[in-house]
Amino acid sequence: MATRTLKASGRTSIITRLFRGQVLSSDFFARHWLPVVLGVVVAMVYITTKYTCQTNMEKIAELERRLEIVTNEKSRERSAFMGRIRETSMQEMVDSLHLNLKVQSQPPYKIPK
Repeated sequence: MATRTLKASGRTSIITRLFRGQVLSSDFFARHWLPVVLGVVVAMVYITTKYTCQTNMEKIAELERRLEIVTNEKSRERSAFMGRIRETSMQEMVDSLHLNLKVQSQPPYKIPK
């Protein structure tokens, strides 16, 4: 019975000492200042690295979206340019062969039946 009371009082004394600040007192920090400082620095570096990584990932996602938009615009512009080049080159070839063909200003008219 006496051992039970010692164990119970031992647990409460550790908990009590923890809440009173006796486990991690100023003496602990004075004796172990280097590991404490290193632990704080490592935690700060970890947080900074994680934040930088998340920021860069967001930047990469935004740049990928912009790249897709620019690629689509490039394709559309290239298609329009190639259409103009083909039309111009065909018109020059027709003019050089003196075929007397001209581009119609009006679309063809369909005759109803």
